[in-house]
Amino acid sequence: MKLTELVIATSNMHKIRELRSILKHLRHLDILSLSDFPHYTAPPETGSTFQENALLKARHAATALGRWVLADDSGLVVPALGGEPGVRSARYAGENATDADNRKKLLEQMHHLMAEDRRAYFECCLALVSPSGKEKCVCASCEGAILSQPTGGGGFGYDSLFIKDGYSKTFGELEESTKNRISHRR
Repeated sequence: MKLTELVIATSNMHKIRELRSILKHLRHLDILSLSDFPHYTAPPETGSTFQENALLKARHAATALGRWVLADDSGLVVPALGGEPGVRSARYAGENATDADNRKKLLEQMHHLMAEDRRAYFECCLALVSPSGKEKCVCASCEGAILSQPTGGGGFGYDSLFIKDGYSKTFGELEESTKNRISHRR
């Protein structure tokens, strides 16, 4: 089967927009998302690592949809918090938590930490799986620090709290094209 369509295994519009922007140079691909398959139900994220979850989502969608699938699992890791929020980044404050709820909980958990303990990194694993079971998974990270309050209205998740090493603006303040060039997902 020739790769002419690629399904991004998410319904998260922020991730869809980010990945489409990153992949825009692949003009021969028709890039779809799970929003294009309203009857598809994604599996629960039961992995203990970003890689396990990315592969789980990609394998499930590739088999169910009969298409090449790119799945992402990513999140924020704060070593001083024992790796939290980690694979539970999107659900840190609870199963139906909003980004604001998750940021609030993170700031509450970090309120006592001094600057050197506010180090953090975003980790992303991307899994590409074909309908026949061929697969490739790559992981990357982006290191920086967590501020004591949100700054900037762009991005999503923890972007308004995270400043990448070597930059003076949070991911929530950076232009989307800059963030997409330097982020963990890139």
